Amino acid sequence: MRLNKLSLKDKDIFNKYLGLQRHELSAYAFENIFLWKPHFEIKWAEMDGNLCVFFRDKIACFLYLSPLGNKRSPEAVSEAFKFMDSLNKNKDFSRIENVEEAEVDSYGVLGYECEEKYRDYLCKRSDLARLSGDGFKHKRACANFFIKHYKFEYSKFSPKHKEPCLKLFKSWMLERKEKNPDELYQAMLEDNQVCLNNLLDNYRDLGCVGRVIEVDGQVSAFTFGYPLSQDIFCILYEVTDLSMKGAAQFIFREFCRELSGYTYINIMDDSGLENLKRVKLSYKPIRTIPNYVVTRIKGSL
Repeated sequence: MRLNKLSLKDKDIFNKYLGLQRHELSAYAFENIFLWKPHFEIKWAEMDGNLCVFFRDKIACFLYLSPLGNKRSPEAVSEAFKFMDSLNKNKDFSRIENVEEAEVDSYGVLGYECEEKYRDYLCKRSDLARLSGDGFKHKRACANFFIKHYKFEYSKFSPKHKEPCLKLFKSWMLERKEKNPDELYQAMLEDNQVCLNNLLDNYRDLGCVGRVIEVDGQVSAFTFGYPLSQDIFCILYEVTDLSMKGAAQFIFREFCRELSGYTYINIMDDSGLENLKRVKLSYKPIRTIPNYVVTRIKGSL
């Protein structure tokens, strides 16, 4: 097995494998995978016609995705577990994250255990672009308030916006931390700050899509995302000046209006946090997308 350290030049081969199947989970995109480089040592290998993506930190090594290919190879899965076991002092840490529901039964046949984790939320793009009807009345009013009360410029992200975006994220994060003492939430914010810096450093090469709002020459909101499939776009970041009423609702609506080539918007998971769950549900998702972790059956080692 030849292991390769992840780099931007690997984007084409990743996209080739990712494009062999239609995916709905937000993890199935090179942009998503690459963003985690500051937190994990990421390596990949081609094994029996499959692409395997290994993440490793001080705790464990695991597969970030189910092996990618026209058909998942049982041999690739077995070899991947052997490799993870060789690195993990505790073999119970060897696992496959972000497994889609369509693969659950086949993993069961192979003798693996599948446990559900946090689901992604899938919205209809046209609903978010219009914000029409009673269900979106409050969000529509907030977006219209922003239009009426602020003189702003909505534009594509460019390199000149990098530092202002990072500055806005830092102030936004500090305000969020003050309002929510949950340790998991605070750690997630810090992780996202590091990932955002990585995204902005490599924005042009990654091919993400970004928009910013400037009020009085200052970046007051930004959003970033990436295509997940031909009909699904994933929104990765949305950060605003919390003192500006309606900024969040406006930039979200405007961004979704631009994404007219897509039918659905994946707004990612809620990490099991009630405050995030409330926000996700407020956008009236049409359904949630199951997400599983694959491990060996307990006691089988």
